This record gives sequence, C-alpha cells and structure tokens, in this order.
Amino acid sequence: MSDQIKTQAGLNHEFFERDAVEVARELIGFELLVAGVGGWIIETEAYTPDDPASHSHRGRTARNATMFGPPGRAYVYRSYGLHWCLNAVCRPGSAVLLRAIEPICGVDVMKARRSVDSMRLLASGPGRLCQALAIDRTHDGASLFESPFSLSAARPHLDVICGPRVGITRATTNPWRFGLAGSPYLSRRFF
Repeated sequence: MSDQIKTQAGLNHEFFERDAVEVARELIGFELLVAGVGGWIIETEAYTPDDPASHSHRGRTARNATMFGPPGRAYVYRSYGLHWCLNAVCRPGSAVLLRAIEPICGVDVMKARRSVDSMRLLASGPGRLCQALAIDRTHDGASLFESPFSLSAARPHLDVICGPRVGITRATTNPWRFGLAGSPYLSRRFF
C-alpha cells in the first residue's frame, strides 16, 4: 500500500479509487466497525462495470447510483428482497462486496441481532454480516471513513486465497472472490 493512500488515521478515499479486484484482495484483514461493532474482514468479492454480474454493467440506475459516486462510500442494496448487502465503492461503477467478517468487537450485540450463539454464523455471508452490524439502506452512500463506520488498515502478512465468486449466475469463473486462508468464518469454502 503506497504512502499516498494512507493517512495518520489509517486510510483515505484514494485507497478505494483503484481497480476493485486490487481493493478486494487488500481489504482482507482490515478491521470494519459500525458503531463500535464488527471485526476483521475475511472475505470479499470484486465487481467492475464491464462485469456482466455487476449491478453497474448496464449503466447507472436509481438502485446502483452510489456505485458511480465517490470512492470509499458504502453501497447498500437488498438481495433477492431478503438481505441487505454492504459494498465498498471503488472507481466509478466498481465495488467490493463484503462477504464475511471475523467477529471481534460487540460480539454479544451481534449475537442478539442475529439470534444465534455460533460465532461462525454471526457474520459469515453478506446478509448475516449486515444483520450483525445493523446495516440497511439508510447506510447507502455513507462514507466508510465517518461515523458510524470505522475502517482500519489490515493486519500484516496474511495468507489471502482467491477463487470464483459465489451466488451469481453470470461471469462465474472470474477469480474475484478473496478470503483469509483457513478462516472458520468464511461464508463458503474456497476448495
């Protein structure tokens, strides 16, 4: 990570003003908190405007407008009318879906929100992650560098693995899903 995308507080929007595939890989190990609740990001997926699986593939709409806004913002949408999904906006039309975190802070709050005791099931999957962190449409467009969000730089020397994205029907072979090797908190195994 270059010095120009770091600040004394950690990161700035320039970290996200890059290719979503690079950002998705580098977000593994970052600490994400929402109102003091969260943990280490351990699984992500990248989406770009030329990607047929991306919401931005057919251009800007009311639903995906945040993807075309400033980098470092939250793009929040509802998946299949059931679950909220949190993405980090990168270059215009690009975003990184946050698929799973390792719960660290506010674990009891996450357990209450999710009505489960299993640490592994608290935030393993985009819908579970949003429920555990109380993320909904009101967070769409919010800066990941301002309250209630807190994003801190990654732990060093992590073994990041990659593979095809999951839960999509187009561009399924793109190896744009990244995860922390050996983590029990992944939404799905890689191999």
